[in-house]
Amino acid sequence: MTAGIFNRRQVLLAGAAALAASRLAHAHNGTIHVSIEKLAFQPVEIEARVGETIEWTNKDPFAHTATVKGRWEVVIPPGKTATHVVETGDSVEYYCRFHPNMKGRITVVS
Repeated sequence: MTAGIFNRRQVLLAGAAALAASRLAHAHNGTIHVSIEKLAFQPVEIEARVGETIEWTNKDPFAHTATVKGRWEVVIPPGKTATHVVETGDSVEYYCRFHPNMKGRITVVS
């Protein structure tokens, strides 16, 4: 029984490592991928460098936005992608103007 528990732990740790590695891989090519599905941004919190591109992919059947009140807004049609190039000062919280309960956070790192 102990071997079974150990194997499950190994699988969970390997899965967590793969997820972490895939997040890093997105940043290496200069694009950070955010998925929108079931009225949620995934991942909710991202780290980006100035000049990198954030790409939102809308998997929902209706439009969303990535909106920073008073600064910028990206409209993401259903089934489409949209982008924003990270600028200095883009450490912000953003939301969907159509669904204000949808929230995300961008932290600019050096």
